[in-house]
Amino acid sequence: MSSRRELLGSVTRKALIYAGLAVMLALALAPIVWIFLISLKTDKDIIASVPRIVFTPTLENYKAILIGVKSAGGETARPEFVHYFLNSLIITSGAVLVSLLAGVPAAYALARFKIKLKENIAFTFLSFRFAPEIAVIIPIFVIYRSLGLYNTYVGMILVYQLVTLPLIIWLMRGYFEDIPESIEQAARLDGYSRFAIFRKICLPLVKPGLASTAILAFIFAWNNFIFGLVLGAKETFPVTVGMLGFISYESVLWGQMAAASMVTILPEIVIALFIQKYLVRGLSFGAVRG
Repeated sequence: MSSRRELLGSVTRKALIYAGLAVMLALALAPIVWIFLISLKTDKDIIASVPRIVFTPTLENYKAILIGVKSAGGETARPEFVHYFLNSLIITSGAVLVSLLAGVPAAYALARFKIKLKENIAFTFLSFRFAPEIAVIIPIFVIYRSLGLYNTYVGMILVYQLVTLPLIIWLMRGYFEDIPESIEQAARLDGYSRFAIFRKICLPLVKPGLASTAILAFIFAWNNFIFGLVLGAKETFPVTVGMLGFISYESVLWGQMAAASMVTILPEIVIALFIQKYLVRGLSFGAVRG
């Protein structure tokens, strides 16, 4: 009798857990599904007083942002969204690449070398993520104007280091600390140099953590708004700023904005799926458990 009650209690607990997860998943996906439905609607369906669940889907909104909309004279205007999307790819990819090249060795040094006040140094890097961007944007703007970095890809990639570099250093330091020092000591006995140990032993071991850290840095940089708004112009606006063009004093292009939002999240989804194996392992367990 007691075993039957225990079995029933176990099944009930699992059912409640799965039901709770299903509710959380539904709440997380609901905004994305709603935006996707709006991107398939015509303007008439979007502004209907009663939201229309059943409607005839259309791809006109996607066509408008990717190909263009024909004017009254029959000419097709080149959509600016594609340009902004490419800007985001260039700036975000460049920022993450630079941060990985500089941040991963720095994280290894903070994890392994005996550096005076290294805990304070590590926390200083992390504190850059605490400070509101609006607090530093004005002096950066003045410096960029004087150095000629305003409205340039190089300037945007450099300022994005405030977003990506502290994150990479802090997270990767933890992954390097998870590697048992005995592995490196054995490699040194075999004649490996410090750089060879870092490149041939440590980097392969922290590959899952490196993948998860890189995609998190990519997401934070991709979603950044204030740096692109203040330090960029039409030539270098990222997609987060460029989508403001769908809002005017006359109207809001809800359908095109929704379609642009769906296209904008694609790089993050594709990258996450591409490195899913490393991402899940890196976020859940770390690289090595010593």
